[in-house]
Amino acid sequence: MNFLLDNWMLITLAVVSGVALLLPTLSKGSGLSPQEMVQLMNREKAVVIDVCEPDEFAKGHVIGAKNLPLGQLEDKLGQVVKNKTAQLVMVCQVGARSARAVGSAKKLGYENVQSLAGGLKAWQAASMPVEKA
Repeated sequence: MNFLLDNWMLITLAVVSGVALLLPTLSKGSGLSPQEMVQLMNREKAVVIDVCEPDEFAKGHVIGAKNLPLGQLEDKLGQVVKNKTAQLVMVCQVGARSARAVGSAKKLGYENVQSLAGGLKAWQAASMPVEKA
């Protein structure tokens, strides 16, 4: 017990260092990287849903993405993707709206839904192709 009391600063430093090393692994669940998304699109035939507004979508989007603005997602997702076990990837400009879209899709019963971490900006930063409407 005296060891713990005498060396509390070293023990605290060790714990903080351990948490700092594990943090990137623990925060991994925040979305797909562009490379992971490409693999999912190619291997699992993932459906890409862009939840941006139509004017943003027209300026540039992932090739083959379907535009379904976040405000219309709950009403129209069932018309766009009928299979609730299909792989879905939600995309927006920076990743915030797509993260909310994941929650909405899961609430509707879709099982395999993920978002692109960092959104279209991360996609373009990784030199991935975009198309304009």
